[in-house]
Amino acid sequence: MDLGFLLQALIPSWNSVAVLLIFFAYLAIAGSILPGKLVPGVTLQDGSRLYYRCNGLRALLLLVGLLGIGSKMNFVSPTVISNRGLELLSTTFIFSFLTMVVLYAAGCRSCSKGSSLKPHITGNLIHDWWYGIQLNPQFMGIDLKFFFVRAGMMGWLIINLSVLAKSVQDGSLSQSMILYQLFCAFYILDYFVHEEYMTSTWDIIAERLGFMLVFGDLVWIPFTFSIQGWWLLNNKVELTTAAAIANCFVFLIGYLVFRGANKQKHIFKQNPKALIWGKPPKVIGGKLLASGYCAATLSWTHIRHLR
Repeated sequence: MDLGFLLQALIPSWNSVAVLLIFFAYLAIAGSILPGKLVPGVTLQDGSRLYYRCNGLRALLLLVGLLGIGSKMNFVSPTVISNRGLELLSTTFIFSFLTMVVLYAAGCRSCSKGSSLKPHITGNLIHDWWYGIQLNPQFMGIDLKFFFVRAGMMGWLIINLSVLAKSVQDGSLSQSMILYQLFCAFYILDYFVHEEYMTSTWDIIAERLGFMLVFGDLVWIPFTFSIQGWWLLNNKVELTTAAAIANCFVFLIGYLVFRGANKQKHIFKQNPKALIWGKPPKVIGGKLLASGYCAATLSWTHIRHLR
């Protein structure tokens, strides 16, 4: 791929803008009307608490179903994203930048004294731009921080499915592509099954919404986490049976550790006295969990530093 073609492919088109806006509009509508568990967030410094409607799994399954029906009826091409990947990348980046312009301006003008919308201005433009000014900015009643991370995770799956459709269309579908798609789909679906755990992560409870999170959610997650799929689309890699089994085994072990650790952290944040593996939790500095999977991670890190 020469530089001229790459630059030409990065130029946004009205079609890529339409795809992005339709995607966001769907998420806003589906997130507002679909039923879901109402999960309370952490108590903020002013005593207030936000509530999050965790209906992401329903929204995702409905979206995939609608896209499948639309594809069958020739309303939408299943390869529309894989054919316009670079366009969508640049369009999403520009959208992230413009969103941050609006968030920065709104934050500077905010007179709210509440924890969610109170402006935190250091006077350093780069710092305030990157880390954000407000903790939980909203638009038309939508919590933008929770909305953007949901968009990123769903976008990752939709990109993957379009890449899969492209590989089938081109006749380049490989065992590696199938395993990659299964692993990612399982991880993403699992994320939405346990979406309420996201409400107690550091991103949600402590970090302000700046360009770091906006770019990370909308650009970094969907477009870099899917790089393997894009690479396999043009590089057919066949695995031996032993290699395929080994890949599945490594994925399973990694998933169990990941899910177990996140579950323990969520339970700890909801109830700091809850037992971890049948024992009272150990804490470092009053906030850092040092029991269960987290203790194993800290021990391994300590051993590596001793070497």
